[in-house]
Amino acid sequence: MYAAGGVWYVYLVYGSHFMLNLVTGPEGHPAAILVRGLATVSGPGRLTRDFGIDLRLNRAVAGPDSGLHLEDPGIVIPRRRILATPRIGVDYAGPVWAAKAWRFRLDPG
Repeated sequence: MYAAGGVWYVYLVYGSHFMLNLVTGPEGHPAAILVRGLATVSGPGRLTRDFGIDLRLNRAVAGPDSGLHLEDPGIVIPRRRILATPRIGVDYAGPVWAAKAWRFRLDPG
């Protein structure tokens, strides 16, 4: 996660689930986005399992050569459809940090 932005950060949690993150910050600064779901796959552990993502992708550039990259199809999402909610499962971070609305999803309506 301390790498330069634009690389994948994959780690194993609970000894059984891989988590996929996209590093977003400058080198030396811990900033990344956890990819929690995609299309019909909900949950970060299910996502990596269903797409065969493991530590081989860790530190790979998020480009076509890595086999996993982002594309801009030109879709514009109205801001009103982006919902910000508190993060899940981070009560250990304390009441202030656990309540931060740092989880984003699309309003299906």
